[in-house]
Formats: sequence, structure tokens, C-alpha cells
Amino acid sequence: MRGSVVKRGNGYSVVVELDKDPITNKRRQRWHSGYRTKRDAERALSEIVASVHAGNYLEPTKQTLNEFAREWLVAIKPTIRPSTHHSYSRNLTLHVLPQLGSVQLRHIDAGTLNTLYAALLANRRKNYAGGGLSPRSVQYVHAIVHRALRDAVKWGRLLRNPADAADPPKATADSRPESTVWTAAQLRTFLERTRTSRFAAAYHLIATTGLRRGEALGLRWQDLDLDNDKASIRQTVIAIKHTVMISTPKTKKGRRTVTLDSGTVTALREHRKRQAAERLLMGAGWTDNDLVFCHPDGTMVHPERFSRGFLETVARIGLPRIRLHDLRHGWATMALQAGIHPKVVQERLGHANIGITLDTYSHVIAGLDKEAAEQVAALFWTSVSNPLAEGQ
Repeated sequence: MRGSVVKRGNGYSVVVELDKDPITNKRRQRWHSGYRTKRDAERALSEIVASVHAGNYLEPTKQTLNEFAREWLVAIKPTIRPSTHHSYSRNLTLHVLPQLGSVQLRHIDAGTLNTLYAALLANRRKNYAGGGLSPRSVQYVHAIVHRALRDAVKWGRLLRNPADAADPPKATADSRPESTVWTAAQLRTFLERTRTSRFAAAYHLIATTGLRRGEALGLRWQDLDLDNDKASIRQTVIAIKHTVMISTPKTKKGRRTVTLDSGTVTALREHRKRQAAERLLMGAGWTDNDLVFCHPDGTMVHPERFSRGFLETVARIGLPRIRLHDLRHGWATMALQAGIHPKVVQERLGHANIGITLDTYSHVIAGLDKEAAEQVAALFWTSVSNPLAEGQ
């Protein structure tokens, strides 16, 4: 085969002469366009020649990222969780396709992606209002784009994944929004003031175990062993496009069993009595999902409405405003401050690995540094026996 670099407008193209069509004996000439510099085109020509000789040459296609993304989302839907598919689709629609959707797949390079990431950070998004994305959010967008383009390579649409050479912003500890948590006294006030609430036991459970919202709402009575103070997390409740459904924990660590304190067990037993009375009143109108926390007719509670109800309750009581998820953060913070080993905290929270726990609560662990220094030093000398102290 033969190939050459041709100047076209403000850029360069590569034209390759393939072997004649074995059936029609017609000439086969293929153009690869869109290279910014002659050096880029020459490098591409070398790769194309090598790919032809290796038997994995890809003929140029005009498929756009928008077209490929639609095809990709349909293809991967059976292989991932519904919530993950919804997240991929939403992020591509909001943050990627408005800017790059019309770009041909073969013209996307690392520079194109880096420009997109900078725009998302600086709030130069099209067709979407709001503040710029955080570095963590942009990093997540990059992860989605990287997976999509990785599949484009596997499907023979690209020679290589341009996202491999892109530079998404690094998500540092400083880029993580700080969570506001209540003091032990404030939490006690909240639990006391909501004792007669329909979701009193749910608040109590989340506050004393660090369960996620969906894990608490997905808990079934068959998952509870109140005689042995255990709760097994086996399913979660999620909402996709306003539809509430049952899902499974994201990771293996998410499927776990946590030990309950006696106060939480008592709250759950009282809650079961109230639910049994409701079920008796509903009769045939009861929907039996075996859920611990549900509507009076047994149907699932929408996670967002559950969170809004929590915020309304907090405002009514007059406590500092926190999110429902901050009850989980509050438990972890108090556990670490109480000296509970981070590995135990990780297991109870269901984090995939201890690194996530250490990263999320690095500010708490750093605050324990002084206390640790004094406690360890006290193990091998006191201020009286310290020779350095005596010499002062």
C-alpha cells in the first residue's frame, strides 16, 4: 500500500491507497482528515500503515459522538445497573453532547477532551444552567467518556482511546464539599423530638448505623434479626426518572450485616407494632413488600420525598440544617472520634475499601493526631521520667 500527507485548508489529511477491491478490481483510496499539524498527520500515517500490515486497519467513518453515544447506551443497558445507566445517560446529555455531540468520533483527541473539562469547571456549558462542576464531578464525566471510547476501540470504531491521554482535574481532599454534622447533643434532641414521627425508627437506624438512605428504605423485616441485634443489607430503594424501584448494593462490601444497639432494636420493635396496626386497618389494600419503612399501604417510599421530609422536620425543630445523608457522616465522625478503628467504620458504612473511608474522613482523623501523639508517648514515659523534660 501507499500513503501520503496532504495539506487541506488549515489542517492536514492522510490519504492511503489500499489494495484494489478483490471483487470489483476498483481502486480503494481512503482519506483521514482533521490533523492540526503536519507532524500529527505523519505520525497518523505511520500508524495507519502499521495497522494495514497488521490486519487491523479501520476505515474512516463519519459517525459523530452523538450517534455513537446513543448506540452505546442501548448496547450497555443490559449489562449495568439501571441507576448507573441513568447516570451515564444524564451526564452525557447534560455535560458532554451539547459541546461534542456533533464532532466526528475519529476527530476527538485528548485536547478536545481537555477543552471540555476546562469548560465544565469554568461553567461554559451549553443548554444547562447552574454553577461550574466540581473537580470530582468532572472526573466522573471523564470516567464515563473513557468507558464509552474504550468500547469504541473494542467495537472497531477507533484505533486507540483518546481519553487515555486526557488530563481530567484531580479530585483532592480540598475539592470535596465539607459535610455539616450535628453534635451528640443535637442528634439526641432530634431523636427525642421525632419520637412520635412516622419515620422515627428510620432516623434512629440511620443515625446509629450510618446506613445510606436507600439501604434503610430497602430494608425488609426478613433482613432483620432483632433477637440477635443484626440487620443485613441486601437491597436498596432507588428512584429513576421519578419511578421508585428495588435495586442491589453497588459493591460486594455494600452487602453486609451490621450490629444494632439496644436502643435501635427497641425503636424497631415499636415501629413493627405500629406497622402491624396499619396493615390490619388497610386489609386487602395493603401491598406486601415486606418493607420495614413504607407508606401506610405498604408501598415504597420515594427517596427524595423521604429526604425532603427530613429537612422539613429539622427546620420545624429549629436545629442547624443538615442533609439526611449527613446523619451517616455524623455516625462515622463520632465513631472515629470515639477511637473506633477505621476498618470497623469502613465495614459498617459499606465502603468498597478503607481508602475511601480514610479519604472521606481525613479531616476527622487529622484532628486526632495530637491526642494520638500524647497517648502513645505516655505508654513509655511520663513527664517526670522524660529525660528531655527533666533537662529543661
